[in-house]
Amino acid sequence: MDWVRDFYSTTGRWWAPAMAGIGERERRRAALVDRVCGAGPYRVLELGAGFGNTAAALAEHGHDVTAVEISDRAEQAQRYVGPRLQVVQEDFYAVELPGGYDAVCYFNGFGIGTDTDQRRLLRRIATEWLRPGGSALIDVMNPFVWARWAGDREHQDADPANGYAYTVDERTDFDPVRSRYTDTWWETDRPDEAITQVGRCYSPADLVLLLETTGLRLDQLWVDGEPLELTADHAGNATLLHRAHEYLAVLRHAGSATSR
Repeated sequence: MDWVRDFYSTTGRWWAPAMAGIGERERRRAALVDRVCGAGPYRVLELGAGFGNTAAALAEHGHDVTAVEISDRAEQAQRYVGPRLQVVQEDFYAVELPGGYDAVCYFNGFGIGTDTDQRRLLRRIATEWLRPGGSALIDVMNPFVWARWAGDREHQDADPANGYAYTVDERTDFDPVRSRYTDTWWETDRPDEAITQVGRCYSPADLVLLLETTGLRLDQLWVDGEPLELTADHAGNATLLHRAHEYLAVLRHAGSATSR
């Protein structure tokens, strides 16, 4: 996982002017936390918080938020620090935090490293951070879509007026044996300085297996802001899962009552 800090720091430099603000995506996430967890306010821990804009949107909703980010994007996040938001620039495998969070969120990042790494993080959530009765909301990369994207190439011209100062290229690949994507970016005139992020995708069945021994269980699945029925004969599940590159898994402590 040595690539993590450099990848997110570099892309943060490229995209901060366009992506560091609080927009519709961040407000949708904050609203979804309210829908999943019910009326707050809550103590919320956000892992892999990036520019801090989702954490700031959660704070706007009245929650008390701790945001953890390993890369230099945390420096951008400091703009949002206030009475309801604390930003910690640290590796979430190493950071020491108080427990008792009502919600632990990890948006658009789960899957870095090995299955062992994911279980180590999930155990920290279950045993150190999430209070009894709390919910973990985790975006999980969907292998059905990433497999379809294998071999895709994209080119994005600079658009300074909208905050994109760099002309960049992207290549996406997928390893079907290990269910891992690679997402490689480079400044178009500097192809020898390409940077790559690598992540593990999990089907819902894979995720259920991953959760064994972690102290957490799958309680709900959400796609595009809507809950899926967790029944084997629900025909809409396949359609929804085949169109979204990630889905939101809502996890609760193993043995706790279902929320629905």
